[in-house]
Amino acid sequence: MIIIQNTIVSDDVRDQFFVCNLERCKGACCVEGDLGAPLEEEELKILEQEYDKIKPYMTLGGRHAIEEQGLYIKDWEGDYSTPTIDNRECAYALYDERGILKCAIEQAYLAGATTFKKPISCHLYPIRISKYDEFDALNYDRWHICNAACSFGEQLGVPVYRFLKEPLIRKYGEQWYGELVQEIEAPKVS
Repeated sequence: MIIIQNTIVSDDVRDQFFVCNLERCKGACCVEGDLGAPLEEEELKILEQEYDKIKPYMTLGGRHAIEEQGLYIKDWEGDYSTPTIDNRECAYALYDERGILKCAIEQAYLAGATTFKKPISCHLYPIRISKYDEFDALNYDRWHICNAACSFGEQLGVPVYRFLKEPLIRKYGEQWYGELVQEIEAPKVS
């Protein structure tokens, strides 16, 4: 394990390879699973403030799911996530012309309509964060739908922490990321 500030990072974040391969998986992470995307509490207010800017980029089914369920839901464990369309894809997901699922929030961001890129849980995937009183635990989440991403990352030689540089900086800051890289890449003195 790697300890950086108030985080404990799984060795898999250093040792495993990963590069999303949307041509192969078609964005399956937006449709597979028990719930929508996990949301942090501060993201709830952002969705409330930015929804009208995101709404034009959503599908009719996504808008309908939001009207029925709300901008987010609270699950049986008290955690928040995005609502889903008929217990399938995230309400904020949409299919592009190639049949690849994309995020309407991110599409609004790319169009300059909002400053919210997307939920940090999506941006950080395949890292999942478990929050504890004293620290965050960052773990690599193995999921069969990402096998193509693992193979592609290995082929390109891109470890998880390098692939996720931008979201890790977004979540923990430049200094934290620099410390992580130094801990991983610095030659070990015996």
